[in-house]
Amino acid sequence: MPHRRSILLVASALAGLACLHGFQSRFRVYISMEPYDQVPVPPDAEQPSEWVFGRLMYPNHPNARFGRWFGRSQDWREGGTSWTQDYPRADRHFLMALRRLTRVEARAAEQPINLDDGDDVYNWPFLFAGEMGDWLLTDQQAAKLRDYLLRGGFLLMDDFWGTPEWEQFLESMNRVFPDRPIVDIPDDDPVLKTVYTIQERLLIPGQWGLRRGTLYRNDGSTPYWRGIYDDRNRLMVAMFFNSDVGDSWEWADDPRYPEKYSALGIRLGVNFVIYSLTH
Repeated sequence: MPHRRSILLVASALAGLACLHGFQSRFRVYISMEPYDQVPVPPDAEQPSEWVFGRLMYPNHPNARFGRWFGRSQDWREGGTSWTQDYPRADRHFLMALRRLTRVEARAAEQPINLDDGDDVYNWPFLFAGEMGDWLLTDQQAAKLRDYLLRGGFLLMDDFWGTPEWEQFLESMNRVFPDRPIVDIPDDDPVLKTVYTIQERLLIPGQWGLRRGTLYRNDGSTPYWRGIYDDRNRLMVAMFFNSDVGDSWEWADDPRYPEKYSALGIRLGVNFVIYSLTH
């Protein structure tokens, strides 16, 4: 009888997972801001896996640095705006590294996630977002993101520089968590030791910075790794401020981009993914 009960429990769990998968949004691809990021879709892009890299879609701030490029639509729901910076090339390069360096069964392609798509965000426990000086969430989106994070979701934020972009970033982040401080991630935090022990906090430049010879923009010359913690001291939001980790993934295959930055960016990404799975 115990054996029969175990079989029934396993069958019920599998049925539940099948139902959950059925309610997830299907894999989808959007136009990137950057025309060179129109990379081929991996042949196994839709193969089911245990972990998926979620990229957060968001509406643009009226003062966004990047409203649209190359005549792309200005409707953020159709791609071509700031949330697509580095997408999808950075995502897929990082996923290749994650699959090689860990035993995480990661899907080969990312999942763009719109907070307005019903309860879909709850199906994807890890989110990455870039160009954070350009986002401006609605009150409804901010409330849903807060609930998602407090339920155990994780958000990694990247690529915003200096005082003006930080202030625009806070317009939305303070609505997500008006009652929780943003703090510097301490050196002894588990997220910096989960797989790789990371001690040196380099400024990770964008390819644009290397091209023009200035590794930062605005007054963002000092890198900060910051976060927001829940009541159990779990890091649920992490921020790379005054760095462009996305570019360190995106250009990891380009010999003109220094290996030391890509190596650090990939190690950071691996640590944050494993942390989100284990905390």
